[in-house]
Amino acid sequence: MNQAKFVELLESVLAPDTTRVKAATETLRKEYYTSPESLALLLQILSSHDSPQLRQLAATQARSLVGRHWAAVPASHKAQIRTHILQATLSEQTAIVRHAAARVISEIAKIDVEDEEWADLPELMQHAAETGSPQEREVSTYILFTILESMGDGFMHRFHELFGLFSKTIHDPDSAEVRMNTMLALSKLGFLLDADNDEESLEMFQNALPSMVAILKQAIEAGDEDRIMQGFEVFQTLLDCDPKLLNVHFRDLVQFMIQIASEDNLDKETRSQALNFLINCVMYRKLKLQGLRIGEQLIAVLMKILAETADDSEEDDGFSIVLLVLSLLTFMSQNLPPSQIIVPLLHAFKTYSASANVRERRAGITALGTSAEGAPEFIDTQLKDLNPIILQLLEDPEVKVREAATNGVKLLADHLSETMGKEHQKYISALVQNLNVAMGNLEGPDGKTNINIVVNCCSAIDSLVDGLEPEDIKQYLAGIIPHLSRLFAHPENKIKSAAIGAVGSIAECAKDAFLPYFEQTMNTLSEFVHIKEDDEELDLRCMTLDAMGNMASAVGPEPFKRYVQPLMESTEEGLHLDNSRLKETGYLFWGTLAKVYEEDFKTFLPGVVQALFKTLEEEDETVDVELGEGASDLVGKEVVIAGQKVKVVGPSNAGGIDGDDSYDDFDEMTDDEDADWDDLAGISTVVEEQEVALEAMADLMSHTKKEYLPYLARSIELILPLVDNSYELVRRAAIGTLFRAYATLWQLQDENLQKWQPGLPLKVLPSDDIMKLGGVVMKATVGLWKDEDDSAVILEINRSLADTLKLCGPAIVSGDKIIEKAVEVLLSILKKTHPCQLEDEDEPEEGDVPQETSEDDWYIVDSALDVIATLAAAIGDRLAPMWKHLEKPLLQYASSSENAQRSAAIGTIADAIRGMRKAVTPFTSTLLKVLLHRMSDEDPLTKSNAAFAIGLLVEFSDKDSEIKRAYNPILMKLEPLLQTQESRQLDNAAGCISRMIMKHPENLPLDEVLPALIGLLPLKEDYEENEPIFSMIVKLYSSGNNTILGLTPRVLPIVAHVMGPPDTQLTATTREQLIQLVKFVYQNQPALVQQYPILLQVI
Repeated sequence: MNQAKFVELLESVLAPDTTRVKAATETLRKEYYTSPESLALLLQILSSHDSPQLRQLAATQARSLVGRHWAAVPASHKAQIRTHILQATLSEQTAIVRHAAARVISEIAKIDVEDEEWADLPELMQHAAETGSPQEREVSTYILFTILESMGDGFMHRFHELFGLFSKTIHDPDSAEVRMNTMLALSKLGFLLDADNDEESLEMFQNALPSMVAILKQAIEAGDEDRIMQGFEVFQTLLDCDPKLLNVHFRDLVQFMIQIASEDNLDKETRSQALNFLINCVMYRKLKLQGLRIGEQLIAVLMKILAETADDSEEDDGFSIVLLVLSLLTFMSQNLPPSQIIVPLLHAFKTYSASANVRERRAGITALGTSAEGAPEFIDTQLKDLNPIILQLLEDPEVKVREAATNGVKLLADHLSETMGKEHQKYISALVQNLNVAMGNLEGPDGKTNINIVVNCCSAIDSLVDGLEPEDIKQYLAGIIPHLSRLFAHPENKIKSAAIGAVGSIAECAKDAFLPYFEQTMNTLSEFVHIKEDDEELDLRCMTLDAMGNMASAVGPEPFKRYVQPLMESTEEGLHLDNSRLKETGYLFWGTLAKVYEEDFKTFLPGVVQALFKTLEEEDETVDVELGEGASDLVGKEVVIAGQKVKVVGPSNAGGIDGDDSYDDFDEMTDDEDADWDDLAGISTVVEEQEVALEAMADLMSHTKKEYLPYLARSIELILPLVDNSYELVRRAAIGTLFRAYATLWQLQDENLQKWQPGLPLKVLPSDDIMKLGGVVMKATVGLWKDEDDSAVILEINRSLADTLKLCGPAIVSGDKIIEKAVEVLLSILKKTHPCQLEDEDEPEEGDVPQETSEDDWYIVDSALDVIATLAAAIGDRLAPMWKHLEKPLLQYASSSENAQRSAAIGTIADAIRGMRKAVTPFTSTLLKVLLHRMSDEDPLTKSNAAFAIGLLVEFSDKDSEIKRAYNPILMKLEPLLQTQESRQLDNAAGCISRMIMKHPENLPLDEVLPALIGLLPLKEDYEENEPIFSMIVKLYSSGNNTILGLTPRVLPIVAHVMGPPDTQLTATTREQLIQLVKFVYQNQPALVQQYPILLQVI
């Protein structure tokens, strides 16, 4: 091999001439790097060449060739090469070359150690790290780091020695690099350490943590950017390791990061790294963070940062501390209890909103809006007090505050539209006023701010109307539709898009009241369903199709009919424009039309289903995405890599810490080499399209009904593999669609088939096809349900199963051991030990159910309670054998400090009693005690549910003596409930008394109780309780009870009321009972019945 030519080619790679670089690289790859001799030459250049740039290049090239060629290097040469490269590295003056050479040594060692060669390398490095010169210590500690990084498992037997060494080098008096290299090496030890079985090493690591924090602190004080980044990366990596590593010093570490984030004199990147660490703490150590109870401190710091850096989000470079603060607020509100986050945030909001400081007023409403996503239910309970403050901010004299306020209202309305809708007149008036003012000031210094206000107002109206009834929105149509429609012609596409979205939502809310504006709006928007020049136009096209779908839902099939064909052609064209969002919009539009036209959509089904099948059949291949640090602006966008379109979703540090200096320390390096390559995670657009395609398919199944049957079998074949897809949202959609398929097939059964009945074995057998599909669905579900670690997927399973049990009864769970497996999963969720609840933290102790929880975490438990309730209704007394396992965690929730948990648990117990019926008898004592206690609960809903549950227990338990003894205590507890309608307390209390009368009439003073009870009727809210009330009345009439006979003049007007609208007041059975009662009364007292025309009609 021509050595001179080889060196010349390497020098060409460093030239600033791109053509020359490409030619040299190709020659090296094809003619030189195929030979083992190239590796020896590269190592020789690394050891002896004068140029540091060339030594650096030789090292990086050699590192990639070691695995391919080192084994082919003659054994007689290897020892000499090892000695030379080690000596050269120890004496290397340029840090970046030292690091690159150390990595070459590590690659060689990885092979040699396996072949039982170079066995003394670790000892040599350990010795040099302790006794050598500062430079030798720097090199040796870095080599040890790289060895641990590449082959750490092979050195676990040396951990104690290494900890001993690192306990000294981490305090190196002369070299910050030695200290940082030690920190990097310790992070690798931490990653490999078996904390459960090596307590000595664990203690050594924990003892080293304060020194590691001190090293980062020193780097920050010195302003050493490279070491600051390395230090933060170490702590980020440790969050991915065993939690025990950080547990002892976790509080101090979090406090240190809070302090760094709060110091406005520090570099923004440094503060951002601290905020990123806190975000990851919330995501991966939330139980530990919750235990620190530092929410109030965090909120105070974040609000201060938000006010100080309010304008950062407008910086041109896209870098913003504000965005990180808002992300942290979002994650905190989602993952930590409202008492720790939302309560202090609301206090801060009120203070900041009243401040004379413009930035603080902006910060207050921005923080509130951002947090709504994570704790909507808690904030919902506080809105009555917050509304006046929010409305005042919408009228703030400062345009920047109004910008933040309109955005805050938009974010709040996204999650709280129903409650905010109660104040719709004030909110819509304020938003329209802001819209008008902003439209008149789109030019000048505040032009950009006013554009944002226009968009915010449209988006806020879009979200707000979701919580309104058609009669609420009608009053605004004449004023607001023409106003928004004028914005369709605005030159700013984002204003157009926001206005179109708002009109679509208004139409969907207004229903047929939108008809006067329908044709003109459709005609104006029609041009936008064909635009396709660029991504902005395609986004506008998507928004237009969404809005038109809402209009179709509003006006119905007939008025929309003439637009269907051209819009279907537009969506078909969209499939071929290489834009994922447009495809997904088309899929959703098809689903909307299926809802509108139902079986009449059959004309389009062949083409639509074929397109969905094609999407589901596409293969999702994993692509390794490597983009430079300058690619942060690509996050959330689509790029084409290796011929495949991929969405960039953010940085990934799965490979741990590099610790290496990048090429860009050399200004002379080429542009290709002047990049610090970072890994970015990628989500293939294929899987996102599949998720939406599945949702559309579910809508097609449900609404086109029998017309979909020819496609059902193939649909199931395509859906089943997606249940195991690597993308959690595809898994969620696949499971949901399977259950929708089952429900669709169930509803297509023979109409003459008897309705399902509770209990197993099945009393009413569905068709063979339904039984087979049910088996397929539950096999896929059970396989995923137990081990799934994504909470959204578990929520979908729980909700889908609960809905299916409610609609279709027990057939879906009639397979072998299905109920037992279901209860096992439900128990793990109730105990918060399910994989989706652990998130790499230590499991809770057996029987320990954490009391405080975030709303997101509670949704998982609440959905499990729904499954238990519907399972009880479906399988009846078959639940009893499992109740002994379910009872303990349910009773723990029933005694929770959280109102929502107590009320939900008591409600579930009530449903279980109703399902088990007489099989509840063995559990009477325990349940009676708990329910009696909860009838005096401070929470109205818990009291109401307890009254309902205890009435059911009285009705079904056969422990008559125990139940009778409880009558007086029950009546005493019921008395205050009969005085209020709040949370249906009166209705449930009346139902409870009725059940008590039916079960043991002799145990009550009927001459006192009945007149009082009749005086409370008719029920105003909970019509379900009309069943026991009127069953009791009919039963007393049948037995000739004198008290009820004497009350007939008061009973008949009540009967007349419930026989009228709404029909939901009575079940068919209860209605028939009352008809017979009216006939009975008519026979004896016709004049009384003749006073009520509706009663005469029914007889």
